[in-house]
Amino acid sequence: MQIFVPEELEDDILTDLMEEINELYEASEQTLIELELRPEDNELQRALFRSIHTIKGDLGLVNFSPLIPLLQHVEDLLDFLRKGQVEYTSTMSDLVLLTMDRVKAFVESVMANGKAEYDARLHEQLVLAIDRVKPDNHKEHERLLTDAVLLLNPALDVRENDAGEPEVVKPPTLATTALPKDMSSEKKLDILFFRDLMQTIEHRSNYWAGRGDRIAKLALYINELAGSPIEEDQLAVACYVHDFGMAFMPLKLLHKSEPLTDIEFNLMRSHVYKSSRLLEHLDQWDLARKIVMQHHERSDGTGYPLGLKEDDICDGAKLLAILDTYDAMTHSRAHNKENQLSKKQAVIQINRSAKGQFSMKWVRLFNQAMTGLLTKGHS
Repeated sequence: MQIFVPEELEDDILTDLMEEINELYEASEQTLIELELRPEDNELQRALFRSIHTIKGDLGLVNFSPLIPLLQHVEDLLDFLRKGQVEYTSTMSDLVLLTMDRVKAFVESVMANGKAEYDARLHEQLVLAIDRVKPDNHKEHERLLTDAVLLLNPALDVRENDAGEPEVVKPPTLATTALPKDMSSEKKLDILFFRDLMQTIEHRSNYWAGRGDRIAKLALYINELAGSPIEEDQLAVACYVHDFGMAFMPLKLLHKSEPLTDIEFNLMRSHVYKSSRLLEHLDQWDLARKIVMQHHERSDGTGYPLGLKEDDICDGAKLLAILDTYDAMTHSRAHNKENQLSKKQAVIQINRSAKGQFSMKWVRLFNQAMTGLLTKGHS
């Protein structure tokens, strides 16, 4: 490992750099989510290129030289993409996000410690691996991109595919599970439509920004860790649609900080009906509709709207109930402006209130996922 010690920089410069990298990282995540659904959208491709180009330029201005060659080669790859010379794949998405993870960790280390460790040999290998992806070797692209991803994330399983041949299977990471990847074109268009609707609905309240993507990403991550017992596409739709009905409540009710009256509480509870009805004529989303309808049920039967008990609640609703509560605890709401919890505090609180409210099976899986994510510093 090598040690990078930057030139003396003012704290404000480093803070501004980190803020911009975080903003560009989040923007790139959103772009990559949409590229999964619209892989040939040239505007999205150009937006991704611009994000990497800007990060590389920012790091060049402060002379963070160890990262520049790697970012330059990722930028070159995305230049091929925006010019239509290579095709977008999910593996390319993994490569971009894992590279940005490395950049964030590097800058955070400099901010915290005044220096950062890096593996120059690994960076050289990555540059060579990415450089092998050329417009004239299309048939090799997926294998070459996988080689580069494995250098960034070598924690892999090796299993046999249906033909009895070794197959590399990447473990789930939060960054690579924002949306299901294997879907029909019709379902892709549906999910993009529901996601676009959710983003519009999030403007209804000052407290909702980013909620749909946060919950969907975390739900699919935990589901994958559990072995994917819930259909991914159904779970994704439920995560985006489950609170649509809340947008049609009076703002004074949505933003009320005092306890709700019985009448107000019953009105708020009706959002599960409003949300689920939006899916009632879309037969391909029957399970998503069921998840939406049941996500406020409780394992002890005291939930709503039907008072179902543990065995009658579907797994998707059990998981969504936990994540809906977790997101509300960790992000500002009208009723908890002063009591917003840290992620770790929220995990503890969910475990304290789990008995009777949540499925203990899914609480254990939630704990397993959050232990890993909090250890790695993911948001």
